[in-house]
Amino acid sequence: MPIKAILTLDHVQVRQTTHTLFQNLSFNINQGENWALVGESGSGKSALLQTITGHLPISAGKIIYHFYEEVKQQHTGDASFTAQKLMAMVASKHHFRNLSNTKDFYYQQRYNSSDSEDAPTVESYLHKINLNAIENPIWTYEKTINELKLEPLLDKQLIKLSNGETKRLLIAAALLKHPALLLLDNPLTGLDVQARAAFNQLLTAITESGITVVMATSPHEIPDAITHVAILHQQKIEKTVLKEAFKPDEIKQQQVPVDLDELKALLHLTPNASFSSIISMENVNIRYGDKQVLNNINWKVLPGERWALLGPNGAGKSTLLSLVNGDNPQAYANHIILFDRKRGTGESIWDIKKKIGFVSPELHQYFPAESFCLQVIESGFYDTLGLFRPSNPQKAAIALRWMKLLQIENIAQTLLKNVTASTQRLCLLARALVKNPPLLIFDEPCQGLDEQQQNHFKHLLELICENSNTTLIYVTHYQQEIPDVVTKVLRLEKGNVADG
Repeated sequence: MPIKAILTLDHVQVRQTTHTLFQNLSFNINQGENWALVGESGSGKSALLQTITGHLPISAGKIIYHFYEEVKQQHTGDASFTAQKLMAMVASKHHFRNLSNTKDFYYQQRYNSSDSEDAPTVESYLHKINLNAIENPIWTYEKTINELKLEPLLDKQLIKLSNGETKRLLIAAALLKHPALLLLDNPLTGLDVQARAAFNQLLTAITESGITVVMATSPHEIPDAITHVAILHQQKIEKTVLKEAFKPDEIKQQQVPVDLDELKALLHLTPNASFSSIISMENVNIRYGDKQVLNNINWKVLPGERWALLGPNGAGKSTLLSLVNGDNPQAYANHIILFDRKRGTGESIWDIKKKIGFVSPELHQYFPAESFCLQVIESGFYDTLGLFRPSNPQKAAIALRWMKLLQIENIAQTLLKNVTASTQRLCLLARALVKNPPLLIFDEPCQGLDEQQQNHFKHLLELICENSNTTLIYVTHYQQEIPDVVTKVLRLEKGNVADG
């Protein structure tokens, strides 16, 4: 029986305004194959997925969607029936819009009750998906809701979903379209241990239902259903192998030492202020409607302590951090003391933010991308989402020095939207560090970073803590990411402090 092709990229070239993304790229997927794309950050994994979907137009070569050619004659005369109708893409960022469909979500919307009411619920979002009309679909609404464990979330507004819950919703929305080809851009980021195990089983069910999967992922997280691996390096497919023959250490890693003298010099530019305590919470409760998100939380963080904040998706971690970072107005109804001052005693949100360096998946999701990367980092001095004043040469010079420590100085004059997702995250990490604040809050800071970037950042963070009195709160679903300097743990489960 001849091998049946699903997709062919034939000597494809993809150009952006200033450079060529792919040159003479060929790639073939056959029936029964499911592919993982691996490689260092910036190697072209996400760009390849976007090329396949048509989001990045090709300037030479051709893409043949064999799965589309087979069925398009059944839709003669329907100009809207394109190959894109038979593909579904789960990107690294969502593109949710308000009920009025007039604007995108913004960063603090989830904490402002009147504005969050303008967000659709999970149920209404799923019911508005344009489905492909097929007989006897395998991925019915009921089956999809059950497999993705979305039943408890149906009445929840999209803006209030956790990072992991959002990922599950996006996969469900993709499956409801009954695609022939499902493209996933790092679908495991933001998922807790249990959710990652469930995703492995889910992907097996997806491929067994006849859907072909292509996913960008970490070389250490390749699901059982994957049959082939494509290794990318510098916008080229360097090698393709059967999954059984793939060795994660094939991915090139180059460790670059941190300039300790330069780091110490930067840390001494802004001496840390002295506080008796950084955070003091007594019986803190947060409720949205009839949903208790945090229940009688007691937590004290002293200067110089390094904490891991752990717990599964939806446990309340991001809500807890929003109380510390000044984003959640319900802080005023609770007994919360930050930097020796009780919330509601006259301090402004900016008084709090200037003492905190903060990174989270939500900040990355909603950060405006029209600024140059150096401006993004300089905005950390002012705690604004972008630079809304003339650049200060001294502050810009400090920002550039932090970029060099994170090995991203080459993109200083590049727009944030034109760099890879991993480089965007590194810019936001530099933005958090630039003013040397007394408290660093890093919520899943290594999402999307390759192994070399993760190791470099982890080492840099450990050196910062060893050479300063910086207080640290670190959130992750990966035990190996936690810096060695962390000595204390607060674990949440369903809004409660868990034992152990």
